[in-house]
Amino acid sequence: MKYDCLIVDDEIELAEATCEYFQVFGITAACVKTSAECLDFLKENQVKVILLDINLENESGFTLCKQLREQMEIPILFISARQSDDDILIALNIGGDDYIKKPYSLSVLLAKVKVILKRFDGFEGKKSATEAIVVDDDARKIYVEGQEVALKNKEYNLFSYLYHNRNKVISKEELFEKIWGDEFFSDGTLNVHIRKIREKIERNPNEPKYIKTVWGIGYMMEL
Repeated sequence: MKYDCLIVDDEIELAEATCEYFQVFGITAACVKTSAECLDFLKENQVKVILLDINLENESGFTLCKQLREQMEIPILFISARQSDDDILIALNIGGDDYIKKPYSLSVLLAKVKVILKRFDGFEGKKSATEAIVVDDDARKIYVEGQEVALKNKEYNLFSYLYHNRNKVISKEELFEKIWGDEFFSDGTLNVHIRKIREKIERNPNEPKYIKTVWGIGYMMEL
């Protein structure tokens, strides 16, 4: 099954109440109590965002977050009664996307979840949060493995054109025509823009995963 939100919290009454509140506003939600239940749930179901408590009976939400980050790039929002800056920094540094302190306002929590869901569901043709690249042409934003990447105007135009023609080889001539038009350009101009984009989106720009060079012809975004 597909769910908008999974809550991982051993305060089960609070988790169930949060699920019920979300569902009133059209957000499908489920809840589990332990790390093991969370991992089992994710084997059988698809989820767009996870709300994760730090204290899970005798377990740590930090450990679970690290496990999840090894498998997927789904947004994770920590929800915890722990208030220290150290806990917040740990949560964010190990892959958490936000940190909400308990007791939380249901309306504020709902608003934060809606922002995450809108980011991945609010425009035509984009991919889900579990997929590698999302392009929002209306807002001129891109998300790579769940993280927003800032591109300059020409970089965005070039990236977007490759994305919307993904898995097709695009010649340099076509890129010059579509992106630069009548402006002065050279192979060096295109190569520099491709290199800058790779530095921002690739884990190893020297061995690109997404934007591949097709020698003697041009480039291809491979997804």
